[in-house]
Amino acid sequence: MSMSSSFRLIVVLFITVLSLSASAQKPIEGRWDLVVAKDGKELPSWLEVRHSGTHTLVGRFCYAFGSARPVAEVKYNSGKFSFSIPPQWEPGNTNMDFEGTVEGDSLHGTMLYTDGKTYAWKGVRAPALRHDMNPVWNKPTIIFNGKDLTGWHAMGENQWVVEGGILKSPKSGANLVTDNAYMDFKLHIEFRYPKGSNSGVYLRGRYEVQVTDSKGLEPYDDQFSGIYGFLPPNEMVAKAAGEWQSYDITLIGRRVTVVANGSTVINDQVIPGITGGALNSREGEPGPILIQGDHGPIEYRNIILTTVKE
Repeated sequence: MSMSSSFRLIVVLFITVLSLSASAQKPIEGRWDLVVAKDGKELPSWLEVRHSGTHTLVGRFCYAFGSARPVAEVKYNSGKFSFSIPPQWEPGNTNMDFEGTVEGDSLHGTMLYTDGKTYAWKGVRAPALRHDMNPVWNKPTIIFNGKDLTGWHAMGENQWVVEGGILKSPKSGANLVTDNAYMDFKLHIEFRYPKGSNSGVYLRGRYEVQVTDSKGLEPYDDQFSGIYGFLPPNEMVAKAAGEWQSYDITLIGRRVTVVANGSTVINDQVIPGITGGALNSREGEPGPILIQGDHGPIEYRNIILTTVKE
């Protein structure tokens, strides 16, 4: 056999091995919308599992709060799996240890939490969420009337007030959500925060676009205009605290575009899953616009929504 023939054979064998490896995807691989039953509440969470090399599974996990965290290894054998991650907010405490079983497009298992207690959880395979490249848009609708909280409600004891056409949360308190739910839309929203304050705009109540005092900082996914824990802006365009700023956000399926202060900082990127603080993990359903009011003083105005015609 000539050298060229030997080389071609090696290439063919290598491609064949890669193809076999790709076709041997394990049932646990993919993205999963989870619900953790804890202290009488159903806490939304999210899990992603993928292969790294031929034999190793890795992933990401997002709990009911905080950001998505890397999973160094997911151990899988005959439908059973387990993984462990360190605590996010309480250094020195025990890990969060998960065990579960895959059954078709559903999961169930237990979580040993940092408090030493074990909680049950269940999950389903996350929907792909169809993306329409050329949607037909309805006319824009003003969803904050500048006079009162009509169309909105607080999730707890209300601290939100309306003064001079501005929606204000003068101190940390309840989050504010729309009465209506939406699927695909364009959102225009303007906001102003004092130095060091923090808020967020949740799309469908599940995906947080970060609102925080970030001028001069690096454009990370937990800073101004990032999709919290997942998608960083491509540049930092935050203005100084005390100035009015704006987002123009388009969400169709999982694909999001964020224009911050007139600059496109996230362009047609896929949001892989829910972010911490999501209302629920039912990604296939419409959801409200949620404005975070529990992280400090914040003001909003000129909130306009444009939905897709069905």
